[in-house]
Amino acid sequence: MEKSNNAKVLGILGGLGPMSTVYFYELVTSFTKAERDQDHIDIVISSRATTADRTAFITGKSDEDPLDKMIPDAKRLVEFGADVIAIPCNTAHYFYDRLASEIDVPILNIIEESVKTLKEQGVKRFGLLATDGTVNSNTYQKYCERHGIECIVPDEKNQARIMDIIYSEIKCGKPADMESFYAAAYSLRERGCERLILGCTELSLIKKNENLGDFYVDSLDCLAISTIKACGKKTIFD
Repeated sequence: MEKSNNAKVLGILGGLGPMSTVYFYELVTSFTKAERDQDHIDIVISSRATTADRTAFITGKSDEDPLDKMIPDAKRLVEFGADVIAIPCNTAHYFYDRLASEIDVPILNIIEESVKTLKEQGVKRFGLLATDGTVNSNTYQKYCERHGIECIVPDEKNQARIMDIIYSEIKCGKPADMESFYAAAYSLRERGCERLILGCTELSLIKKNENLGDFYVDSLDCLAISTIKACGKKTIFD
């Protein structure tokens, strides 16, 4: 891709899942401060829907390594001109260090950006709504320790509710069971959580379709804003 005015080209390593990639592209576009087409970020997208399931690999239910496709696809994005890469999938960040070691351009980290947002808001304790892969691998907890923030995860019953919403509803193109969603959310609120992170980009689609309040921090929003700034552009919030 030919670059103009030394602007940075964004590569989106997507398809994890496909609708989250579509929504992330929409967020980056709508959050960019622009008065004409040429003010927006040049973007190349890889949406490899056939990438192996991240949670299944992390939890030992599959031996198919997602990096077998993620690494070659990230390299292709760089070959096509990407200066910065974003991955609109929280669970995929379990593989972040291994992936980043193979790629010659910066890869933004959705988890770190989300935790930094919480710190900026003065949050000391938050609840995590995410896949089993993200919850069980303590990926969020690693970054929370650096910022002095406590991460609370759902109990077994409510984690099962969240997984059902992600895999049996949203990934299947069905509407989320909001009664079940709010039950899981309320259980974390009762445990003293000041905010809840939508730590799975499928759950970000709930924020898009439902009137969720400020109690919910969307990881995809955090990534979109940091992506725009990393590409040298201003957001509509600046």
